[in-house]
Amino acid sequence: MPGYVILGAGYTGSRVARALERRGERVVSLRASAPDALRFDVLDAATYGSVTESLEEGARVLYSLPVLRTPEGYRATAPLVAPLLRKAARVVYLSTTGVYGETHLVDEHTPPAPRHERELLRVDEERVLGEGAWSTLVLRPAAIYGPGRGVHESMRQGRYRLPGDGSNVISRIHVDDLAAHCLAALDAGLAGCFPVADEEPCPAGEMAAFCAELLGVPMPEFTERLPGDDTRRANRRVDGSAIRRELGIRLLYRGYREGVPASLAAGRGSTERLR
Repeated sequence: MPGYVILGAGYTGSRVARALERRGERVVSLRASAPDALRFDVLDAATYGSVTESLEEGARVLYSLPVLRTPEGYRATAPLVAPLLRKAARVVYLSTTGVYGETHLVDEHTPPAPRHERELLRVDEERVLGEGAWSTLVLRPAAIYGPGRGVHESMRQGRYRLPGDGSNVISRIHVDDLAAHCLAALDAGLAGCFPVADEEPCPAGEMAAFCAELLGVPMPEFTERLPGDDTRRANRRVDGSAIRRELGIRLLYRGYREGVPASLAAGRGSTERLR
């Protein structure tokens, strides 16, 4: 059976790769720099051969490359990478709920409404990958959190600042639940675009209060000084139930009240193993 390629084996992609390896699958992981992955850098054409050489005919690809921020501005990756994927049978693209712009209620029927350059480029990447000869499923995850990443981690480090008065609603998805969506999506034949989120969107202030109590730290300061495309400015309830039904997903963490304590426990375990 053709293997799997993780194009951008970062926070989410590396988890998908490990899960596939545990299943006994042939997996090739590519990222810009990592000791355990082949090197592929969109900005370095000399590394493009690692993509074409790793793709077997009929391969299934998780495309987890972000829109790049360069000194010259944002830069899309799909127009450069799509021609390298000609042997692929399946591409699952990890996009973002940021493409919905200022839309406050989002489900599988909600059209994109991008506001900023980065969001516009994401929508264009979805289009480019959707026009390939392979079957394409676009997953648009809400804010991804988990061990070492998220509000709890930023607050633990004293870096988090609440946007506005903290009343803006943010949807989230635990990285392990997102990885489960990716695994199921790679093996499915489903096409289209779907938002991915857990069942517990909440105001930013509510999340911060929960983390503050859990960590025993003060509430973070408020700030109005955020860039226009900063994800903390989101005010969006995302319904991800449709893709869960389609892929047969049962969430490990229905919401932050379960996911954040589990993330902190996993983070502590990682720290202790390194001592």
